[in-house]
Amino acid sequence: MRLRSRSTFALLTTGTIVAGAVLSTALAAHAAAGCTVTYKVTSQWPGGFGAGVVVTNLGDPLTGWRLTWSFTAGQTINQLWNGTVTQSGASVTVANATWNGSIGTGATTSFGFNASNSGASNPVPAAFFLNGAACTGSVAPTTSTPATPPTSSGPATGVLDQVSTPSRARPAGAGVQFTWPGTYFEGRFRGTGVGFVLNDANNDYVIEVDGAIVGTLVTPGQTTYWVKGLADRDHTVRLAKRTESPWAVGEFDGLVAANGGVILAKPAARSRQIEFIGDSWTAGYGDMSTTRDCGSNGGVTRNTNADVSFGALTAKGLNADYQINAWSGLGMVRNYNGTNPDYNFRTYYDTDLQALYNSATWQVPSTWRPRAVVIGLGINDFSTALNSGEKWATIDELAADYRTAYLAFIGQLRARYGSDTFIVLTYPDLSYQTTAFATSIQQIVKTRNDAGDSHVSSLYYDDTALGLDHLGCDWHPSQHDHQIIAGALTQYLSTLPLTW
Repeated sequence: MRLRSRSTFALLTTGTIVAGAVLSTALAAHAAAGCTVTYKVTSQWPGGFGAGVVVTNLGDPLTGWRLTWSFTAGQTINQLWNGTVTQSGASVTVANATWNGSIGTGATTSFGFNASNSGASNPVPAAFFLNGAACTGSVAPTTSTPATPPTSSGPATGVLDQVSTPSRARPAGAGVQFTWPGTYFEGRFRGTGVGFVLNDANNDYVIEVDGAIVGTLVTPGQTTYWVKGLADRDHTVRLAKRTESPWAVGEFDGLVAANGGVILAKPAARSRQIEFIGDSWTAGYGDMSTTRDCGSNGGVTRNTNADVSFGALTAKGLNADYQINAWSGLGMVRNYNGTNPDYNFRTYYDTDLQALYNSATWQVPSTWRPRAVVIGLGINDFSTALNSGEKWATIDELAADYRTAYLAFIGQLRARYGSDTFIVLTYPDLSYQTTAFATSIQQIVKTRNDAGDSHVSSLYYDDTALGLDHLGCDWHPSQHDHQIIAGALTQYLSTLPLTW
């Protein structure tokens, strides 16, 4: 990704966010949680400001913590102390340092940072989340924890009897929970109307009936969204998650037919399956925007739609089921600008609910065997210069670790999906920064091919030749670009001897 900083004058701002964990009643059991957050701008200068954050734990003792929030006025953290920070567009995650991970009940921890901002506005973030739980000043009740975490490989119950999904959705009571972008559900009903039962204050969704978009839901909360006035006949429905939420769970509790109607048997899974693995490009980061600065048009999250990312478009064009397993800002071995060196994309690839506090290893069902896996990891590893103090002194050292990790990751996929799955390594133009990315991808493919694995190949996205405009948020691919990339990828897949 390409990010450009902007300078302006910051206003002195102080705010206290009262927060406690408001968890859905179907959420799997965990310790009682609650917190308050005090956020205070402590200094200001033209184009930037300093701030301090104090977190008070109101729930059970913590042995590790992550605080997340979203900026709304283009603020960008440049330096942080007493923790580690990851920022992807407006979304910020601060994790504990090695020495301050424990917070007892009633105890506090604090950190500070320096940041740049654009415009005269510098508002206090509207909400904070501690280990995935929203902070409201109250303590959520403790619920019982099952001996074995439920996974999406178990027998279908409740909503999974109504709808089909290839996504990493974990049964939770009668509903399902999920975090990965692009998660989708498909069902059928007969009648004049249908309701979608949701419990999600973090994500946006798109709803389709008979292939036509009939609604876009923005952080719907706990609600039933109705579509009525339809012809009295059989209909197909689709619910798709547009946004990323690695620290906050979404929940779908099923379909409800309008009076006189009935929910029909769920549609059969498609015979074609594709898995997309990647970063912000794959997640559709800011793809709905027509301007690179999204500070004044709703922010990154409102402008993100994984359902029209190149992966979703490619799969839909091929009538394939798909997964989008992507996380903005994370790389194969190095995250964007070297942030949070203790983890990377591979840390979370095997999880069902990404970084949620009760995430577990995703138990791959026997029904999920994609014949094509498309990987786009490396932009965050190589798009920014190495910083002082990182583990790699040179780009060559970084590239060597990247190749080693990538080869191991391909081996992991081979063990999971078998030798017949085609693995396509994609990469865009980063020659303005380094050629190490492209060279590494080519060497990885050669190494696998030389070892007898002919089903590993690469696809280069030539920005100039393809005519990409990068008008999405923060120089990301726009909707126009995702359509072009989908066309290029579809054409490339047609050259492979895939037997669907």
